[in-house]
Amino acid sequence: MDHASWQTVLATNLDGVFNCTKVFIDNMVTSGWGRVVNITSVIGQIGNLGQVNYAASKAGVAAFTKSLAQEVAAKGMTVNAVAPGFVETEMVTAIPEKIRAKLLEQIPMRRFGTAEEVARACMYLCSADGEYITGSELKINGGLYM
Repeated sequence: MDHASWQTVLATNLDGVFNCTKVFIDNMVTSGWGRVVNITSVIGQIGNLGQVNYAASKAGVAAFTKSLAQEVAAKGMTVNAVAPGFVETEMVTAIPEKIRAKLLEQIPMRRFGTAEEVARACMYLCSADGEYITGSELKINGGLYM
């Protein structure tokens, strides 16, 4: 992997989370309430061949989430992450069928997730039902990684 490939992915996935959070965090602290939900990945938890940059960036987002959760918890805020596995998106449907079949064999639920399932998890963490959850990384992967 060349340095530019490393930097591009880290800048997007890790710097991007910092930059987006920075825009809103001060107002959340001032108001005494806020919800931050970051998107990590199962790849940040288990690694993946050929994705050192991606795995490192998503693991970094998980650590960022836990640290920020500690910093702002007493200020009425929660900070969590969701870690999707393979989700039925254009990118996943573009994977050759043989490889998709091998991936499905590794997922105990024998299917890919949906964007709607990921969105519902995010909504839960932002709702009153999730108000006592902070610093967590919710796995949404059909049992691929437990």
